[in-house]
Amino acid sequence: MIRRFGEPIQQSTTYKKRPGAYAILERDGAILLTYQMAPHHEFQLPGGGIDPGESPVRALYREVFEETGWHITKPRRLGAFRRFTYMPEYDLSAEKICQVYYARPTLAICDPPEPEHLAVWMPVDQAIEAVENDGDRAFLIRYFSG
Repeated sequence: MIRRFGEPIQQSTTYKKRPGAYAILERDGAILLTYQMAPHHEFQLPGGGIDPGESPVRALYREVFEETGWHITKPRRLGAFRRFTYMPEYDLSAEKICQVYYARPTLAICDPPEPEHLAVWMPVDQAIEAVENDGDRAFLIRYFSG
């Protein structure tokens, strides 16, 4: 059973399963978050959807780079959560299955190639408060309190 976070399930809504991979990236006591400016402003763990035929780890490397411009190494899976949400950028109601990893950020290559994203380093305590979704927050708290 995967723990659920976020909005309540709307019984009248059909949700499409949307697997994704997300990273906790820590360096020198700070966390690398992505700040997404559209369709609404929010801080998130970097990551995103797993394409058909793509492995979760390959998606993690791709998504982290697209949203932050950083290369990563040594991903280690921490667990998963799910949330039911509307994704306006895709006009889609989704059951997001979020696999969360810890990885080491190794090299900043460029600004985030994905439009409307910024890479932001933040102290751990501020990152925990800043992330928008409760699943991201729960994994940050669990990782840094244990």
